Amino acid sequence: MAITLLFLVSGSAILDWIATFKEWRKAEMFAKPTVMILLFAWLYAGTRLHGALLWFGIGILFSLMGDVFLLSPDRLFLPGLVAFLFAHIAYIAGFNNEAVPFDIWDVFLAAMIFLSAIRILQRLVLALRSKGMNGLILPVEVYGLTISTMLFFAMRTLVHSNWQAGAAALVSVGAFLFYISDIILAWNRFASPIQNGRLLNIIAYHLGQIALIVGAAMHFG
Repeated sequence: MAITLLFLVSGSAILDWIATFKEWRKAEMFAKPTVMILLFAWLYAGTRLHGALLWFGIGILFSLMGDVFLLSPDRLFLPGLVAFLFAHIAYIAGFNNEAVPFDIWDVFLAAMIFLSAIRILQRLVLALRSKGMNGLILPVEVYGLTISTMLFFAMRTLVHSNWQAGAAALVSVGAFLFYISDIILAWNRFASPIQNGRLLNIIAYHLGQIALIVGAAMHFG
């Protein structure tokens, strides 16, 4: 059952990539939310969402809401942003289910992630101001710092003694791809067009979500 669901998750994601590339709008509206519905079903079937995995399940559901909102990006971009904000907060809560003391590695990692995030946000803020979208500046800044925090907590699992290498690698790569997908989306929308930006965004997003959730299930399951 679990293997079948994961196969269906992958198939739905590939269908959505093709639909995005070919601009098959109806197929995209079906495939995009189906990926997260099946990913939630896979996580529930294999773990029953016990312990920290409840937070990851909640994160998937908020991501599903965000996906649905962003199918109408012009009218529902802000609700989509808020939905994904809560998804990242849920993932952060999941990663912090286990108390791990901070060390010098955490300081170095946080500095790299947040300094990079601030530079990217500065460029996006300038782009938003130039387009007269001042109302989006604060939500974008809050979202950017929140996803950076999620990336930090995911990547610090690489040095957690209680995380196996495979699970830590999956959640770290997954969180990084999720982070990259949002940079692509924001840059393509607000700063300057990226060739095949929508396709690159959705591929990075799906691979990131799948890797993050599978890695969390391996560790907490």
